[in-house]
Amino acid sequence: MPYVENQPPLPRRRPVRGGTVLAAAALAAAGLAGCGGEGGSPPADARPGAASGSGAASAAPGTAPAGSPAASATARSPQPSGSPRPSGAGTGPLAGKVVVVDPGHNPGNVRHPNEINKLVDVGTHRKECDTTGTSTNDGYSEAEFTLDVSHRLRTLLERQGATVRFTQDADRPFGPCVDERARFGNGSAADAVVSVHADGSAEGNRGFHVILPALVKKGGADTTNIVGPSRELGERIAGNFVRATGGAPSNYVGKGTGLDVREDLGGLNLSTVPKVFIECGNMRDSKDKALLTSSQWRQKAAQGIADGISTYLLG
Repeated sequence: MPYVENQPPLPRRRPVRGGTVLAAAALAAAGLAGCGGEGGSPPADARPGAASGSGAASAAPGTAPAGSPAASATARSPQPSGSPRPSGAGTGPLAGKVVVVDPGHNPGNVRHPNEINKLVDVGTHRKECDTTGTSTNDGYSEAEFTLDVSHRLRTLLERQGATVRFTQDADRPFGPCVDERARFGNGSAADAVVSVHADGSAEGNRGFHVILPALVKKGGADTTNIVGPSRELGERIAGNFVRATGGAPSNYVGKGTGLDVREDLGGLNLSTVPKVFIECGNMRDSKDKALLTSSQWRQKAAQGIADGISTYLLG
């Protein structure tokens, strides 16, 4: 079954860390160019968020622990995290480039059901502001995972001179809503936007996929100018994700390409800058879970995404 956005997290139990690494897959031959083709048919609506977690033990050197901001972030501004972090001297191959990283969901969403269930305009229709996200069967949340990978990704991109901005860093009570996330990337004049997620599908459904915007021109949505560059960005990320992780593309979405074209996601439909989503794996599959809960694998995942972004930006 394709990516389902409204799968709730399960009650949290003690996380299981560590795991094995997938064998190298066929997509590896695609190298920097990634892979082509469209994914399977789109499912229902908006993506989830998840419960918070400490993540301190799994943070990479030099990165902020995944859950540490959440402990003191229950009453801050409802605006996205708009201020770029210092990025050294701003030198390196990506100096002058702006990358928006969109960690899927906010750890606080689970405590704000009324707010995240409010309908917002996503151009083609109305949908929930956000959702609570999925989790592993023992309670490691998607929101914890996405923040951890996003912190690692930010460090890697800043080392190359990029300015990296987050839509949220567990620094607000909930959200931002899907329409706010799109506007944030647009308002940042981002050269690339990547929304980091993990899926919540059935046992046996394994692997990653990158979601690309379809050509949509309806209501307030017009992806005409971003379909081409977003596909290039997605292909670069897909190819480098395989190279860095040694993993395989999804066996249940994208027909083995690692790419899925969607017309139902407000975060893509409202974007005016190149943007993709990446589903790094399936949290409900036991083998994928062993990877997603491994700090070493999450570093590899962040490296693959960073390499894809940098090769896209450098042309």
